[in-house]
Amino acid sequence: MRLPILAIHIFAGTLGLLSGAAAMTFRKGSRGHRLAGNVFVISMLTMATGALYLAILKSQVTNILGGLLTFYMVGTAWATARRKDNGAETSLFDWAALFLALAVGGSQITFGVQAALSPTGLNYGYPAGMFLPMGVIVLLAGAGDARMLARGGIQRTSRIARHLWRMCFGWFIASGSLFLGQQQVFPAALRGTNILLFLAFLPLLLLIFWMIRVRMKSAHQRMSLAREVNA
Repeated sequence: MRLPILAIHIFAGTLGLLSGAAAMTFRKGSRGHRLAGNVFVISMLTMATGALYLAILKSQVTNILGGLLTFYMVGTAWATARRKDNGAETSLFDWAALFLALAVGGSQITFGVQAALSPTGLNYGYPAGMFLPMGVIVLLAGAGDARMLARGGIQRTSRIARHLWRMCFGWFIASGSLFLGQQQVFPAALRGTNILLFLAFLPLLLLIFWMIRVRMKSAHQRMSLAREVNA
């Protein structure tokens, strides 16, 4: 059973990388953007399902967390995009996502502390630096979930920013897994080069660019509205 599941996992991951790039290329809100985004979500969730299944078979705790993290990031990004503009709605899905974030983030922090305190400086073969930053990011995402639930929803720019950063981080999970974690599939001349490093972190670079653009657009709209009110 492992070989066909692995093939599906690889195909879905490749399609997720390509559709993620397409979604970032098309104009936001356009038909092409929505289509590419839907393909990205389906591909990433399929990839995560395959990774989770294989990780359970091999008892790979870190990969289990990685699969759950992908589910969380992409799933909450998709749910955010489907909200109405007023965003005044929450559901059981949002509560389940919060508890998943706390579980995954708490586990990452725990494993990181265990690695830091171990004689070898490793836990499950990884140093603390591989666990702690990821744990902090997931817990911050969980804090965003808690704030949204406390407010009864999310609105306008905050909704766009939430969708954007979670989608890009899910895309980064796929790009990092390939370009950093599977360098043996690339020609020897490319392994360990800045080219693969750049491709791995490209989703985060694009995330920074779009977050700045979204915030600037929001600030410009608020200034324009204020001028109209004062006129």
